[in-house]
Amino acid sequence: MTDSVTGVGDGTRAVRAGLPDPVKHEPTLPGPVFAAHYHLPGEVTGPYAYGRDENPTWTHLERAIGELEAPGQGGVETLVFSSGMAAVSAVLFSQLRAGDTVVLPSDGYQVLPLVREQLEAYGIEVRTAPTGGDAQLGVLEGAKLLWIETPSNPGLDVCDIRRLARAARARGCLVAVDNTLATPLGQRPLELGADFSVASGTKQLTGHGDILLGYVTGGGASAMAAVRRWRKIVGAIPGPMEAWLAHRSIATLQLRVDRQNATALMLAEALRDVAEVTGLRYPGLPDDPSYKTASQQMRRYGCVVSFSLPTRARADRFLDALRLVDDATSFGGVRSTAERRGRWGGDAVGEGFIRFSVGAEDSGDLVADVLRALDESAR
Repeated sequence: MTDSVTGVGDGTRAVRAGLPDPVKHEPTLPGPVFAAHYHLPGEVTGPYAYGRDENPTWTHLERAIGELEAPGQGGVETLVFSSGMAAVSAVLFSQLRAGDTVVLPSDGYQVLPLVREQLEAYGIEVRTAPTGGDAQLGVLEGAKLLWIETPSNPGLDVCDIRRLARAARARGCLVAVDNTLATPLGQRPLELGADFSVASGTKQLTGHGDILLGYVTGGGASAMAAVRRWRKIVGAIPGPMEAWLAHRSIATLQLRVDRQNATALMLAEALRDVAEVTGLRYPGLPDDPSYKTASQQMRRYGCVVSFSLPTRARADRFLDALRLVDDATSFGGVRSTAERRGRWGGDAVGEGFIRFSVGAEDSGDLVADVLRALDESAR
C-alpha cells in the first residue's frame, strides 16, 4: 500500500523508519545503548544527560514510530514507555486535574475500570459510553479529554474518529485514540483529528510476544511536554534492549500485518458458515456492523476476530482442541493465540466469548485447524 502523500509504501517506510544516516563500518541499526548516565562536563547542553530522561536507542525507536503514525506531518513527537498502560496513564494523568471531566469507552480494555477508580479518587469526573454508534458524543459536553478505543477490545466495535474529533475540538476537548489493535498501518489517528495516538507496542507493532512497550504520539507541544514530564516523574521508561528489539521488529511490520489481516478475513469468512458460532465480529467483513465506518478510516482491519460459542464448556473444549493456536491473553503476535475472554471477569462478554488473534501461520493451515477444533469439540 503506497502513501498518497509521500509516495512511499508502508513496507518501505517500516523497513527504513527511524534509521540514522549510515556510518561507514557501523551497523545500519545501532545496538542498544546501556547507560544510566553520560559524560557531562560543564553546562548541560547535549541531548543526553541521564538515563531516565533520554537514551539514543529510544530516540531511534521514537522517530520510527512517529514516521509510521504521522508520516510527513511536522511538529509531531513520540515518547516510548515501559508498557501500554504506562503510556495510557501518562496521557490521562498528565492532562487531567481535579474538577476536570473525561469520557472513556464503556467497552474498552479491561484495565480501564481500574483507571476510572483512580481518576475518580483524584476528583476527576468520569463518563462512559459505548464505542459503537459514536455514543460518546452524547456525554461529551464539558469534557476536558475524550478517550477513544477503536476498534474496541475485545468487542471490535468501531467509531468515527473524524466525527468525534471534530465535535470534541468544537468544545475545546482533547482527543486520544488507543491505536493498539489497528496499528499505524491500519489507521492514523492524528490525520483523523486526534491529539494523541496511544498504543501498546507489546502487541502487533512488535509482534513477537517477547517485550512490553508502550508509546504516545502527539502533535501539541505543550500537551506532549506534560506527557514527557509525567514520564520523568513516574520513571515508566523502557529498557534499551526492549527498545532495540522493538525497532528491529518494526522492519517486518507490514509483512506481518498484511499476512495476519488476510488470514483474519479468511477465518472470519469461514466462521460465518459455522451454525454454532454467534456474534461473529471482524471490521473487514462487508456485513459487519462496523464495516462502513471502518472502511472510511482504516487502511487495514486488524488481526483479531471475535465470536461466541454456546457455553463456557464448549469454548474450553474448542480451545483445548486447537493444535496451531496458543491459549494466551495477548494479541498481535506471529503465533496465533485465542482465549475465552470471560475468564478474566473484566469484560462485558458472555462465558463462551472467544477473542482470536491470527498469527503468521499459513492461512489454510490455521483455518483448517480452527474448523477441525470446532468439529471435534462439538462431540
